[in-house]
Amino acid sequence: TNHQHQMFARASRSLVRRFYSVAVREEEAFLEFGLEGQPKGVVQIVLNRASRKNAISRKLLSDLEVCLQEINSMPAGDARVVIVRAAPGGNAFCAGADLKERKSMSQDEARVFVSRLRSAFTSIEKLPMPTIAAIDGFALGGGLELALSCDLRYSGSAGLMGLPETGLAIIPGAGGTQRLTPVVGIAKAKELIFTGNRLTPSEALAIGLINGFKDTELGGFEYALEVATKISLNGPIGVRSAKKAINLGSQTDITSGLAIEELCYQEVIPTKDRIDGLAEFAEGSKPV
Repeated sequence: TNHQHQMFARASRSLVRRFYSVAVREEEAFLEFGLEGQPKGVVQIVLNRASRKNAISRKLLSDLEVCLQEINSMPAGDARVVIVRAAPGGNAFCAGADLKERKSMSQDEARVFVSRLRSAFTSIEKLPMPTIAAIDGFALGGGLELALSCDLRYSGSAGLMGLPETGLAIIPGAGGTQRLTPVVGIAKAKELIFTGNRLTPSEALAIGLINGFKDTELGGFEYALEVATKISLNGPIGVRSAKKAINLGSQTDITSGLAIEELCYQEVIPTKDRIDGLAEFAEGSKPV
């Protein structure tokens, strides 16, 4: 309803002011969760290399891998939804690989690095809970590939998205050629990769590259936090099972997909979440 939307919007603006952290951290990627007043189960992966537009260095990648290991060890109720965002103070979500560092790598080192990066993004894609990219600033090359590994993407007014690798005589190597196509269609994916065109938020929204656009400086994070708050109010086991059913079903035919849905539904039938949800439906409560 409009009232609910307005309520969530007000809550989102308040949370943005409180939780858009300005803490000084040495890590180039770190987790934020469990902050006082923050919606239960909202975990943030914060990219923290603003001086280099969050370009993906060896250290940033290593720190990201640590974040993912920690998220995978958290109970379902504590990690209901993950937001990937940039720390404040810069103009980029993630500008892709650190090309300055890449120049110092041998061909073998570069090959290993890209393989690790591809694996890290696949790990994000395989997280059992919903994941959201909050795009405030540049999301280019590996930065857009990072966003594409998330389930949902939202942008603010400063968002700029593209896969410019062919201009460097290479191709997107961390999932871009594979994850872009299901999102925007094969012809549009080819156009974006062949030309290296960069899209504004409104252009990205028009082709379905992002789920939503808010015309404010931190609109990506504001929108992402609003959606994450709504998700966090739902039963975490049901949400995870729905993600599994959608992801697995999308890779097969409808008959197999319906069988997958049935199996996923059977998984939630005996859970306390479902039983509590049915029992409390009349009271307007939420499963926890």
